[in-house]
Amino acid sequence: MSSKTSASAKKTPLMRQYEEIKSNHPETLLLFRVGDFYETFSDDARTLSEELGITLTNRNNGGDQTPLAGFPYHALDTYLPRLVKKGYRVAICEQSEDPESAKKAGRKIVQREVTEITTPGLTLSDQLLSHNQNNYIGSVFRRKGEAGVAFADISTGEFVLAEVSEAELKDLLEQIEVSELLLSRKEEKTTTAGLNRWNRTWMDEWVYEDGVGYRELTRHFQTHSLKGFGVEELELAHIAGGALLHYIRDTQKQRLGQIRRLQRYDFQRYMALDPATRRNLELTSTLQTGGREGTLVSILDATRTAMGGRLLRRWVTRPLKELEPVHKRLDMVEALHGDSALRSRFREELEGIGDLERLISRIVAGRSNARELVQLSDSLAVLPTLRTMLDGMEPELAAVICRGLHDLEPLRDRIKTSVIEEPPASIREGGIFKAGFNKTLDELRDIAVNGKEYIASIRDQLMKETGISSLKIGYNKVFGYYIEVTHKHRDNVPESFIRKQTLVNSERYITPELKEVEEKVLSAEERSQTLEAELFEELRAEVAEEVQPIQEVAESIAMMDVLQSFAEVSYQNRYARPEVDESEELEIVQGRHPVVEKSLPTSEPFIPNDTRLDQTSQQILMVTGPNMAGKSIILRQTGLIVLMAQIGCFVPAERARIGRVDKIFTRVGASDNLASGESTFLVEMNEAANILNNATRRSLVLLDEVGRGTSTFDGLSIAWSLAEYLHNEPSVQARTLFATHYHELNELEQKYERIRNAHVEVREHNGSVIFMRTLKPGGTDHSYGIQVAKMAGLPEPVIRRAEQILATLEEHRMQEDRIGESSDGSGHPRNRQAVRSLPDPVPASQMVLFQAESDPVLEQLRNEIQALDPDRMTPIEALQMLQELKRRIAPDGNGSESG
Repeated sequence: MSSKTSASAKKTPLMRQYEEIKSNHPETLLLFRVGDFYETFSDDARTLSEELGITLTNRNNGGDQTPLAGFPYHALDTYLPRLVKKGYRVAICEQSEDPESAKKAGRKIVQREVTEITTPGLTLSDQLLSHNQNNYIGSVFRRKGEAGVAFADISTGEFVLAEVSEAELKDLLEQIEVSELLLSRKEEKTTTAGLNRWNRTWMDEWVYEDGVGYRELTRHFQTHSLKGFGVEELELAHIAGGALLHYIRDTQKQRLGQIRRLQRYDFQRYMALDPATRRNLELTSTLQTGGREGTLVSILDATRTAMGGRLLRRWVTRPLKELEPVHKRLDMVEALHGDSALRSRFREELEGIGDLERLISRIVAGRSNARELVQLSDSLAVLPTLRTMLDGMEPELAAVICRGLHDLEPLRDRIKTSVIEEPPASIREGGIFKAGFNKTLDELRDIAVNGKEYIASIRDQLMKETGISSLKIGYNKVFGYYIEVTHKHRDNVPESFIRKQTLVNSERYITPELKEVEEKVLSAEERSQTLEAELFEELRAEVAEEVQPIQEVAESIAMMDVLQSFAEVSYQNRYARPEVDESEELEIVQGRHPVVEKSLPTSEPFIPNDTRLDQTSQQILMVTGPNMAGKSIILRQTGLIVLMAQIGCFVPAERARIGRVDKIFTRVGASDNLASGESTFLVEMNEAANILNNATRRSLVLLDEVGRGTSTFDGLSIAWSLAEYLHNEPSVQARTLFATHYHELNELEQKYERIRNAHVEVREHNGSVIFMRTLKPGGTDHSYGIQVAKMAGLPEPVIRRAEQILATLEEHRMQEDRIGESSDGSGHPRNRQAVRSLPDPVPASQMVLFQAESDPVLEQLRNEIQALDPDRMTPIEALQMLQELKRRIAPDGNGSESG
C-alpha cells in the first residue's frame, strides 16, 4: 500500500467527505455544516480565523491535527457578508439528509452537498445587498481590439449584452459598477492593469469557445435565435454572456427563472463619463470619505421605493444623449412639479410598495418566506390606484408607465385568501395558511391541538358500538395507544380487536383503526408542518410563474418613483426646467451648485453665477482668482447642471439652455497613484491626455489647474499649449471652463477669437480679502495667496517672510519689464537672480526692534530714529547714536542684557 493511500485510510470518514467536496470547489472558502455549526478546515480555517477573529483550534484526523475554525449555523447572516465583502467566494455545504435516514441506510455520516456559492457579484442576501444600488456581475471576452461584455444582477433579473472597443471597456465597467468580473483563465497572466481593480474570477477556457455562448443563451431564453432581443450580431457578447450564464448556474445551484429578459446596452446612447469625471463631480460617492452623503445622488433622492432608488443611481451615472427621451422625462417632471397635491398622493401610494424586483427574484429562486409573499400581495394592492392617477395625466410618459402596471389582482387575491396577515418567518414552523385553505391541513391542525379530545371521542364511539361502558383507551411507550377491557366484558369484545396484553383484571387490545388514529395524533404537528411546507412550495411556484409581469410592474413603478423624486426635489429646492436642444450653446443664468447650497448654514446664502459658452465667441472661458474664491464650485456646478438636464431633471438655476453634450470631462485637483508608480503630475497628464484624445465639439471640458504639478514654466507652457489645442483643433473645440492661477493665460484672449477671460471677484479690506463668489468678465493678475495662507493660520513669521519674498520677486519682474528681458543671458530667468538677492530671514530668536508698537519707549525710539539723517552724520556721531540706542533698549537700561 502506498503512503498516500495509507494516509487517506487513516482519515476519518467526515474528513474524507470534506476533502472530496472541497476538491470540487477549490477556489472557494467552504463552510461545511456539521450539526449546529459551520466548520472550516486547514487553509480555510486559517483564513476564517484571520478574517473574522475566530479562534483557531485543531481536529483529530486519523492521528493528524488538522486546523479547525467555525461558528454556529445561526450566525451565518453575520459572518457570510463580512467574508464576501472582503472578496471571498464562499461555498455553503449543507446536510442533505437527516441523521436518522443515514442510520437506516447504514451510512456512518450524513450526505452533504454544496447548495450555494456566494460571491461579491452573486448574492440574494439582504445583508450583502444595498437597497438603492444594483449588484452587477460582469463578464468580458476580448478579441482583436474589441470586447464583448455581459452583465447581470441576479437580485433583480437584469441581464444585458454589449460590445465596445477595448479602449472603451474600462469606462463601461466603471459606468456599470460591477462587483465581480469574469475573465478567461488564459488571460490570467496577460490582463491589463486597467482591469485589476475589480474582483476577478477566472473561467475555464472551453466556456469561451465559439458557439458555446450562443447555445447557452438560446437554451436559457428558450428561443431559436437572439434576433428578437436585438443582439443577434453581437458575437463577442454572446461568448461573454454564455460564460456568465454558466457561472451563475454553476454557483447558485437553482433555477434562473428571474432572468427572463435579455437587453442590449448601447454604450453610445449615454453621455460618456470617465472615472475622473464621476469622481470629481461626486455623483455617487464623495472625494473625502467615499460615502453617499454629500453627493448628487443624495440630493436628488426623494424616492419612496428601493427600485426607484436603484434606477435613480443608474440615471445619474448614465445621462442621455438623445433629446427625445430627455424631453419626455422633463414633461413628466413638469406636470408633477406643477401639481403638489398629485405629487403628494403619488408619494403616499409609493411609500407602501416593497422591493418587487428582489422579492420576485427570491421567490423564483426558492429563497422567500411567507412574509415576503404577503409583502408582494400588499404591494400589488396599490396598482389600481396608480393606474387611475396616471390615466388623468397628459405627458406621454404617463401612458407608458401606466401600460406597465399590469392587472395582477387574481394573483394578489390568491395570496390574500391563502396566507394569514402576519405569518411566521420560517416556513418550517407552520401556521402559514388560513383555516379553510386545505381540508387535510385543517384536520391535522385540529388533531394536533385537540389530540386528547380526539381520542376521547373515539373512546365514546367504541363504548357505544360495543356496549362496554367501562372501556378505556390508554397509552404507553411500548404499545402506543391501546384499548383496555375488563375480564367481565371480554365476551363483548369485537373480533376486530387484536389482543396485545393480558393483565390480572383486564385485557389490552389494539385495532388497525386505532393505530391509524395513533399515527395521526402523534405525528399530527409534524405532518401539518410538512404539509404546509409542501403547500407553500406550490403557492410560491404559482407566484413565480408571474415573474415577467411583476418585473415589468417593478420597472414602471421605479420610473414613476424617480420622476416624482425629480419633481419633489425641484419644487423644494427651486429648480427650473432647462431647455435642452441641438444647439452648441451653453447658457446658465444664476446657476447654483446643488450640493453645496444644501450644505451651507441657513444664514449664509449661496451666491449664484451666470455661465455662457458657445462655439462662436466664447468657447473657452479662462477663470482666474484666488483659492477659496469659488472657481472649483463654479466649474463643478456647471458640469452638474448639464448632467441633471440630460437625465431629465430640473436644474438649480433661474434659467438654463443646454446645447446637447456628448461627454463631460474634468481635470480637478491633485492626486497620485503610487501603487501603479504614477506621480501626481503623471496622473494629471494622463487625465489631460484622455480629454484631448476623446473630446469633441459637443463635449464639456472642466479644467481646474493644469500643470501645477511641475515647475512654473513647464506647467505654464503645458497649460498654454493645451488651451490653444482646445481652441484650434477642429475635431475638438470643446466648450471649456479653464480655471487657473497662471495669470499669463489671460493673454490668450488677445490672441484667439473664442477665448474670453473671467475672474471670481475678491475685495481687499484692511489687508484681508473678502470673497464675493461672483464670476465677472475680465481677468485678474492677483492670487491673494499670502492672504489666504494667513486665513489658514500660518505663523506670522512665515507670512512676513512670504511678503518680503513676494515684494522682491515683483520688483525684479518690474525691472525686467522695463528692460524688456526675461533672462540674465545664461538661460536662467531673472527670478533666480531675485531669489539669490533675497536677504536672509531674521532668526526666530532674534528680537525685532520695533515689533511692539504699544511700548511707549520703543515708540519714542522709532520717532527719534525716523528723524535722523544718516547722510549728514559723521562716523563718530553714528557710532555714538548706536551706542545710545543699545543702552536704552537693554533690559537694565545700562547697556547690558542681564536680568
